Amino acid sequence: MNIRTVRSVLLTLAVIVAAPAASAPPLKAGVFDPPRDAPLFSLQSSGGGKLELRSYRGKVVILGFGFTWCTDVCPVTLATLAQARRKLGAAADDVQVVYVTVDPERDDPARMKAYLHAFDPTFIGGTGEAAELAAVRKDYGIVAEKHVKGSSYSVAHSSSTYLIDRRGRLRALMPYGRGADDYVHDLQILLAE
Repeated sequence: MNIRTVRSVLLTLAVIVAAPAASAPPLKAGVFDPPRDAPLFSLQSSGGGKLELRSYRGKVVILGFGFTWCTDVCPVTLATLAQARRKLGAAADDVQVVYVTVDPERDDPARMKAYLHAFDPTFIGGTGEAAELAAVRKDYGIVAEKHVKGSSYSVAHSSSTYLIDRRGRLRALMPYGRGADDYVHDLQILLAE
């Protein structure tokens, strides 16, 4: 083979290999490239019993962190996720929203269940001891800082949500403020895989 033929073959192979990647629509969220396994955890579930991330393999998981006393970010995020699930129609059965508290002092399973149920009865909350929740936040790079205000307090926390594919891999990080249509777009891509 001469140099020209080798170049032609290599160029053809490059186009063939790149074609599937180029034809796949990009996610709207920031992607993990390459995807990596989502850190596993086991917490108290708002539905009773244990909340284990591995039990949702086969579904696309949206993982968020927040708390029930939140007045700004959390209700907006949860309302957006509920709207996205409604827009997905029957496909929403293969999507699970998991919301882990950053405020274990006030967020027991019953309170989380009532709070999340107001947005969507399928949403599951996770709570537990402060140390185990801190370990989960560390694994996911979540920051949470308690701010005391008189006799009460608030918790400033990371506000992005993780998109985890059916195989349990971190695929994307959706920043706060994105609309339901962006979630629907990305979820449809992940559901089709």
